[in-house]
Amino acid sequence: MRLLTINGSPAGENSITLQTMRYMEKLYPQVHYTTIHAAWKIRSLEMDFSEAEKLLKEADLIVFCYPVYTFLVPSQLHRFIELIKEKGIDLRGKYVTQLSTSKHFYDTTAHEYIRENCLDLGMRYIHGLSADMEDLLHEKGQKEAKGFFRHLLWSVKHAMFECPERGRQEIHGTLHSAKIPEKEHPKAEGKRVVVVTDLEEGNTRLSTMIERFRAQLPYQSDLVNIRTFPFAGGCLGCFHCASDGKCIYKDRFDDYLREKIQTADATVYAFSVKDHSMGYRFKVYDDRQFCNGHRTVTMGKPVGYLVDGMLSRESNLKTMLEARAQVGGNLLTHIAGNEGDVDPEIDRLCAELSFALKQGYTQPANFYGEGGRRIFRDLIYQMQGMMREDHRFYKKHGFYDFPQKDPGKILAMYLVGALTSNPKLMQKSGVSMTEGMLMPYKRVIEKAGKS
Repeated sequence: MRLLTINGSPAGENSITLQTMRYMEKLYPQVHYTTIHAAWKIRSLEMDFSEAEKLLKEADLIVFCYPVYTFLVPSQLHRFIELIKEKGIDLRGKYVTQLSTSKHFYDTTAHEYIRENCLDLGMRYIHGLSADMEDLLHEKGQKEAKGFFRHLLWSVKHAMFECPERGRQEIHGTLHSAKIPEKEHPKAEGKRVVVVTDLEEGNTRLSTMIERFRAQLPYQSDLVNIRTFPFAGGCLGCFHCASDGKCIYKDRFDDYLREKIQTADATVYAFSVKDHSMGYRFKVYDDRQFCNGHRTVTMGKPVGYLVDGMLSRESNLKTMLEARAQVGGNLLTHIAGNEGDVDPEIDRLCAELSFALKQGYTQPANFYGEGGRRIFRDLIYQMQGMMREDHRFYKKHGFYDFPQKDPGKILAMYLVGALTSNPKLMQKSGVSMTEGMLMPYKRVIEKAGKS
């Protein structure tokens, strides 16, 4: 069997994720292994894809191997997948899986992105492995990796895979263009909204959506087109910025981000759906924001979206949009699409955003936000010696809550446990469990009635 590893790490041969595949090569020497360093060599691959095309066509099994960057794969691997599609390379019927490493922060959305694109290509998808970065160093992680690879080879041998047509619905429907109002809404002072887009020349649907939004919004807005920014490259995962926030690239994107975008009171992202994501350019933009480390520097500021495309078919992308807002501590006001009557959608975004800005409205975190925050809370606490700026930010904002170390609550629960396990004590107290739980809430309500 010819196995091709698509190494999506910018670190190339030095990728931590790739070491799991190297481990498999030692354990299963009967398989013929080849590697494309897709992220490390993406610039040369954009100029000449012929060798990569040859290896892709020769492979029986393809493994996408990558670290998770910002809810998805690194931007360079994102671009590699775009190149496969742009060049029309026929991979139908080939077996494919994926192997990622992360701290399990939205590894689910990254895996679904790869899966969706593999099914687009008509490939025979087999469920992948999401590992912790350090799993291979421990017996348990080695056992899990071996189990994954054994299952992978068994699946290929017995033709066990997810059918390409399963879940691939034909897209029917029409995308609509917005109407630009004859008169602009008067602009109030004191607030500024930035519209961040990768708008390509000739994309009239998205451009008219942006124009209508800016005309209807009752606040001053600026347009930032990241397509015009001279990115020197995608994030390298080098951690050069971990201590001082300065990127190793000299294109000054960190200054551009902080001065032109993060100074705004609200952000609206405008994009066209491509390959189940916001597109390669936005992925570069997202990954390069790691110059902020894990600091949610726009926390409390509302966000919104203008989306050109069949978003109703993109459940994973919608999950990412909500999760990004939740993790950043931003209120997601509205996602305005153009699958139906687009003007009311844009007007609603304007109204929701205006209310949030005027009232300072925020929302508490749901599972997406709270779960993500806790993963990084524990990680930054452990790595505070290296991620010094992150550590200072987390301390300042009280993120180190560690609720499991609340001795008062633990003791109280022991007392409640002792009470509930003793029917005589419960009967003597004359208070049911439910009544006891409701008492503090009732006191709050009574106090509200007197104020």
